Amino acid sequence: MDIATLAKDLTVLLVPFLPYLIKAGEKALEKTGEQIGEKLIPDLGKETWDRVQALWSRLQPKVQARPALQEAAQDVAIKPDEDAVASLRLQLKKLLTDDAALVAELSRLMSDAERAGIIQNVLQHGKYNINIGKADHLDIGDKN
Repeated sequence: MDIATLAKDLTVLLVPFLPYLIKAGEKALEKTGEQIGEKLIPDLGKETWDRVQALWSRLQPKVQARPALQEAAQDVAIKPDEDAVASLRLQLKKLLTDDAALVAELSRLMSDAERAGIIQNVLQHGKYNINIGKADHLDIGDKN
């Protein structure tokens, strides 16, 4: 996987979890971290949380070693707006450019997550997500 694509995919996968991943690193919230996949982020499941944690455990020491990357991750955890997400993606890209072994390992973990359907689950988590193979009748909206 090329570095730009890997940085983009990592960003997309990590953004919804960063508030929990950053807090889960604190001793006091370890128990809460075990329940995140099932309760705090509904419909994504424990397997998704476990895979995201595996990615984060590999990334976290690298994030902490780079102040700009750490700040970008914290900014996204606080407020995941377009600018914060772009900054995180850029900082991840810089990190990956400097570490071929990390690229290989994260590419493998991301491929495993994709095969397990984790990436699709995260991308489709939201109010309106449409994936249509064949439909006779289709309603979109809140049905209010």
